[in-house]
Amino acid sequence: MTTKAYKHKLSKYIIAVLALSSLTACDFEKVNTNEFELLPEEGMMDGITIGGPITAMEECVFPVGTQTDGTSVVNRYQTAYNLAADCWSGYFGQNNNWGGPNNLNYFLKDGWVASSYTEAYSTVVPLWQDLKGKTETKFPEAFALAQILKISAWHKATDMFGPIPYKEAGKGLITVPYDSQEEVYKAMFKELSDAVEVLTRYADNGTTSLLPKADAVYGGDVRKWVVYANSLMLRLAMRVYYADAALSRQYAMQAINHPYGVMKAKEDEAKMEKGAGLVFKNNFDDLINQYNECRMGSSMLAYLGGYQDPRLAKYFHTSSLSQAMTVGTMGKYMAIPTGHDVNSNETFKNTSRPAISNTTPTYWMRASEVYFLLSEAALHGFPVGQSAEDLYKKGIEMSFEENGIPTSEVTAYLQSGLQPAAYNMSVANPSVNVSVPAVTQATTEWTGTDEEKLEKIMIQKWIALFPNGQEAWTEYRRTGYPKLHSAITNYSNGEVDSEIGIRRMRYPTNRSTSAEDIANLESARQMLRGGQDKAGTRLWWDNKNH
Repeated sequence: MTTKAYKHKLSKYIIAVLALSSLTACDFEKVNTNEFELLPEEGMMDGITIGGPITAMEECVFPVGTQTDGTSVVNRYQTAYNLAADCWSGYFGQNNNWGGPNNLNYFLKDGWVASSYTEAYSTVVPLWQDLKGKTETKFPEAFALAQILKISAWHKATDMFGPIPYKEAGKGLITVPYDSQEEVYKAMFKELSDAVEVLTRYADNGTTSLLPKADAVYGGDVRKWVVYANSLMLRLAMRVYYADAALSRQYAMQAINHPYGVMKAKEDEAKMEKGAGLVFKNNFDDLINQYNECRMGSSMLAYLGGYQDPRLAKYFHTSSLSQAMTVGTMGKYMAIPTGHDVNSNETFKNTSRPAISNTTPTYWMRASEVYFLLSEAALHGFPVGQSAEDLYKKGIEMSFEENGIPTSEVTAYLQSGLQPAAYNMSVANPSVNVSVPAVTQATTEWTGTDEEKLEKIMIQKWIALFPNGQEAWTEYRRTGYPKLHSAITNYSNGEVDSEIGIRRMRYPTNRSTSAEDIANLESARQMLRGGQDKAGTRLWWDNKNH
């Protein structure tokens, strides 16, 4: 089969399966996806029966498409992530307020929240269920990959909402019970462990390639998938530290001590750029330049500007506004205030645009994040083999390398003594006058108490994670760092504390369709703290005193 024909069939498969994404998770359990498959003999010839859904699952870890998708995928990403975690993380502000109260000023729009649930959870269900039926016993290596991809997507769902249907998903039940977040995490650790074991054995036996034509991330490189899975396990292990330190240590050390280890080099990063015969585009390009909405968030300007961080010029473009902040020799920058309520798409148009183009990769995980995870683990006393200070410096060096900045500049950066800056924004029409003092005096030097060192690790991790707002928002909630600007307008009616921001998303109202579904969802709500399905309710792992 020619490459062109392969891509054509693959496109038809993906379109057919993703057409289901508007259904709820319970609906998915009722759907027979076989009608969307190719004939078995066709799939056996070219690998599409298994390879097609593998590629489609990769496209769903974060919604990502190609030029032929137009703005449909962009719109899905915008409502699911950009108008939520991307801004709650402090990374971005928006040159719009969509007519009034919305997610960014703590009034959760149900349709946007439903989009977050769909993209992080529901869209993946039929693809994973399809692969589970075809591969669990007959092709365990492909099933291991499907498990890693499922967890890559679904851990975002539980980190947004809390309890989700997990352990009984994929078993053909009409109504799938929810599991507590603690149980979801324990199940993810077990499944990741099993997947790593299967793929390690596969690689150790001399077979280092798996579905290379379908794998858009690593081109079928099994060893890289094991390293990514270990790194993902480390991420999730540190996530639960303040809820269950023993569980955290167990799986962190399992990931670190694995013979293939965790990410250590730029080449280990997991991203969607080119692969499986496809070229992917970054959603932000349309959000920034076509929609003219996505801009720099004020917390980013405070930290990057105050530190005169060379990554500022890599992350954002300069601003033509006269009141913009001059940052060293990099030029002038200006950000949008957090949680404003300005109903105009011209007011903040000339603030700094993110320097993200159509061809910028969509990153899932990078080595710099892993070094900061290791640094935190060392700070907590985990025997990781290096000091927290050395790993902290290595994380900054890796982030500089990832962004094309000479690592020789790190020493001066660490010794600068600079602190985050105050933020000021004044606009006459409509009237906006915001003045925010520096939220912390934390410098980049490795000094202070363990808590102050944790703050510095998390500040640098937050900078390095850009633009992965989902992970940045989650780590902010877990640790309380970095300290971010509060929304200047809060429409939550007391549900969300402005000082600490939204802690989770409420379940969208369309989750309840039948009496069984309603009862099932109510059981999930009772698993939340105080049985409170509110945006201010802390999740299980959100257990640090901050």
